[in-house]
Amino acid sequence: MSDKPVLWLPRRLSDATIDRARRDYDVILNDADTPGTAEEITAMSAQVDAMMPCHSEHFSADVVSRLDPRLKIIANHSVGVDHCDLPALASRGIVVTNTPDVLSDATAELAMLLMLGAARHAVRGDRLMRTGTWDSWSPSFMVGKQVTGARLGIIGMGRVGRAFAAKARGFDMEIHYFNRTRLSPDQEQGAMYHESVDTLLPVSDYLSLHCPATPETLDLMNAKRLAALPDGSILVNSARGALVDEDALLNAIESNKLAAAGLDCFKIEPGGNPKLATHENIFMLPHIGSATTKTRDAMGFRALDNLDAFFAGKTPRDLL
Repeated sequence: MSDKPVLWLPRRLSDATIDRARRDYDVILNDADTPGTAEEITAMSAQVDAMMPCHSEHFSADVVSRLDPRLKIIANHSVGVDHCDLPALASRGIVVTNTPDVLSDATAELAMLLMLGAARHAVRGDRLMRTGTWDSWSPSFMVGKQVTGARLGIIGMGRVGRAFAAKARGFDMEIHYFNRTRLSPDQEQGAMYHESVDTLLPVSDYLSLHCPATPETLDLMNAKRLAALPDGSILVNSARGALVDEDALLNAIESNKLAAAGLDCFKIEPGGNPKLATHENIFMLPHIGSATTKTRDAMGFRALDNLDAFFAGKTPRDLL
């Protein structure tokens, strides 16, 4: 019988990640690649020493209370951990890690795509070309908003926020930001700090969200805050769907308060909000911010590094 720790992979991770995991662990792989249910999570906890879940597996307080004592560590294949009740897991003595750093550039790239797609009518333009209904042109045809030189507001200047700001500087954008703590001058790179979201919003021709989902940030962008943005501004969300009040967003779009929005995450996932899909000035993608081959491999390896450290009796690098 193998003396390797037993590891459950509830989702199909990258081939390189699975190959490495099988080298060092006895792996139980969910070949169906469907989200692990509460029942599956609790049942598997009696069979494995470790789990490597994604944000699709939810460790609520109720689920955690039913976990078998055999489970020692949850090495998340994600940077966000809003799917984990961290106090409940800590009370059970279960170690939790995540995968910071390695997905910042991929997510920032996608945020840039969302911003540009929303600004330049990507949804409508793509539809016209695919349906063969582009039959005219004029100087007033599909006129969008220019990104170059515009004012960009960023909420959350962590790794992803800073990576997005770096890319936005290539468009000569004037960068403003709100963060729980002010960055050092070398990290700010000329970005203008705001002590509150409320002072940031009026100067944000584009507003991009890069903060975690917490009880404090639930519906961060509500009707009041959307109203504080400049008329014709654009909202970008590549962080978490919980940050945006979708009904308020729809009202802002339908009233032309916002010119457009670019979204990669939604209140309900998978599926999204069908009401948002009725508006061609809302450019949407199915939560694929970190979905590049390079980043998926790096996320898997970072999670495995944390597992390796734990089972070697060391402190995992990304201990939460």
